[in-house]
Amino acid sequence: MREWWGCYLLSLPSLLSVSAFTLKMGLLKVGVPQPWDKSKKNLNYVREAGVRQFISTYNRVKDLKGDELMWGDEIEYGIFVLDAQNKKIRLSLRAKDVMDNLNEKEEIHSYENEGCNWVPEYGAWMIEATPRRPYSGYSSDLLRVERNMRLRRKRLLTELKENEVAPTVAVFPLLGALGDDGSVPPTKIGGPVTESEYIGDGIINPHPRFAALSANIRKRRGEKVNIRVPLFHDTNTPEYANRDGFTPGSCCGDDRLLLWRFGKGDVSREKYGNEFVIVGCSNTETEFNDDGEPVTLEKWLVNVDCVGCKGLFYRSEPGVIVPDADWPRNGDIVVGCEVPDVPGWVRLRNGYYLPMESDDGEIKFLHRVSTKTHAKNQQKEALGSETPLFRGSMDKTAFDAGNIKVALEKAVLELADGADDQLSIVRPAIHMDAMAFGMGCCCLQITFQATDIDESRFLYDQLAVMAPILMALTASTPVLRGRLADTDCRWGIISECVDDRRPGERGRKGGPDPDSEVAGKGYRRLYKSRYDSISTFLYQGASSDENQMNNRILNVYNDIPVPIDEDKYRELRGAGIDPLLSQHIAHIFVRDPLVIFDGAVEEVDDETQTEHFESIQSTNWQSVRWKPPPPRSGPNDPHIGWGTEVWRMG
Repeated sequence: MREWWGCYLLSLPSLLSVSAFTLKMGLLKVGVPQPWDKSKKNLNYVREAGVRQFISTYNRVKDLKGDELMWGDEIEYGIFVLDAQNKKIRLSLRAKDVMDNLNEKEEIHSYENEGCNWVPEYGAWMIEATPRRPYSGYSSDLLRVERNMRLRRKRLLTELKENEVAPTVAVFPLLGALGDDGSVPPTKIGGPVTESEYIGDGIINPHPRFAALSANIRKRRGEKVNIRVPLFHDTNTPEYANRDGFTPGSCCGDDRLLLWRFGKGDVSREKYGNEFVIVGCSNTETEFNDDGEPVTLEKWLVNVDCVGCKGLFYRSEPGVIVPDADWPRNGDIVVGCEVPDVPGWVRLRNGYYLPMESDDGEIKFLHRVSTKTHAKNQQKEALGSETPLFRGSMDKTAFDAGNIKVALEKAVLELADGADDQLSIVRPAIHMDAMAFGMGCCCLQITFQATDIDESRFLYDQLAVMAPILMALTASTPVLRGRLADTDCRWGIISECVDDRRPGERGRKGGPDPDSEVAGKGYRRLYKSRYDSISTFLYQGASSDENQMNNRILNVYNDIPVPIDEDKYRELRGAGIDPLLSQHIAHIFVRDPLVIFDGAVEEVDDETQTEHFESIQSTNWQSVRWKPPPPRSGPNDPHIGWGTEVWRMG
């Protein structure tokens, strides 16, 4: 959500009085969402129009400079009912009434210097609050932050009933554990929207967009979402009783952490059902292939030993060169695994491919080295600091043939066979089956306005690095469906609750026939959910070395698979947008829009509106979101610059 500019909306007396405004869940507007079967016919048009709208916006504001730092936060609250007599706590489903009353009072007191803005959230018990006026870059405004947070809480409490509370917690710990008696008023379990075994459709916000999101994710996927979180192993946890091999605490030893590979649970569900999940351990060289089987990654030294050869071009698939991307030079270390069904090729962690040798087998390109080579290989050390800032001072003599030969000999000598003692572990799981379990979580989010497009992209990269740290520092989701989880963060739960990928997109064999109406015909390999970490860094760092491509430095760090819509990428490049930004937009457009409104398809003007772009952009929930300035609908609308949002807190 664009939190800080939401602060400019001085009054929202009722939801229906607002034609459109943005928030975390996307573009919330008055209208009738199309049923999935009807909206499928418009998916391709919306995807194509969304790219046209981005290009139009980019050309309109690409030279915008000089904006001052503005920023804001948003906090989400859940309202609960305390039943002292029966010693129960339930959801209070009157958040909309509370929101309307608060916004009506904000309008009355709009003359005051400090105020609040109240907007709806996914759950009918949830409400979101932002400061009415954004913070600036002055240190004095830092003093406003806590003051405004206190003001929001104080005003929220004035609208609660005597038996209601609104604690700032990440999750209602009993969601899905109380049956039909989990809310006030009561809601019957299940319904046509979620078809859930644990929660009822009645706890979803009454605005039609939220129910449409829930239903369309399920329908596009072809089944209910499947969330399975590892259950904590305490002394008396019944699921662990009388099971050999389970001991309290971590099963990975003192030097490793238990890893829940959310979004990759198809194999464990097929083998063990909904009550178990396969987990792994950190500090391993193990990943999983498309069939869910463990694959041991190896390290390879690039050394193309021929006159004038400096390295290798990446291949998007075996035999298809990618000249527009970064490429590894002689002396670089790459990480990947051999492709079993295509001998002579290595698939790298960044999704690209490299040949192991020349076509005639005379020249070897890749040399297997020890997994410890990263720290000891002098060629890696020659790259200097791990930060791009100092890479310009690289010593070119490090790349002469003699040094590479020494590095190669040293690395190969260190090569040792080894395997993990335990590649995967089966653990009892907490099962959940609806979007509400993830989007019913609350969090803190922050958006910054940058001075121009370059600074916004630089901020994006820096915040992406900080996001996991922020998540760890604010981890506060230890209880789910009334059970103690072996995880602490809400991130993986939300990732799985909106995972609309079809079996083929998740790398599974079989599934429905290709569908020409959905993105990639429903079979393009998508490596993660719509809600996950970022896939690429965005800042196009400049190189001081004229012999290097400008994106050489940055792409050292772009090392995970990035599926893109090739047609959209070519269109963006043809419009003059740089390769890195084109890749980012083409990447988010491998997804389908989830909600399309009647009367808002071809009727939307691609030159002056961004509704179709936002319908896809706002439902790609990555750890950081890069935000182009929205169009102004009138001369009195506030100016909004390039924005960057981080929301990994909670």
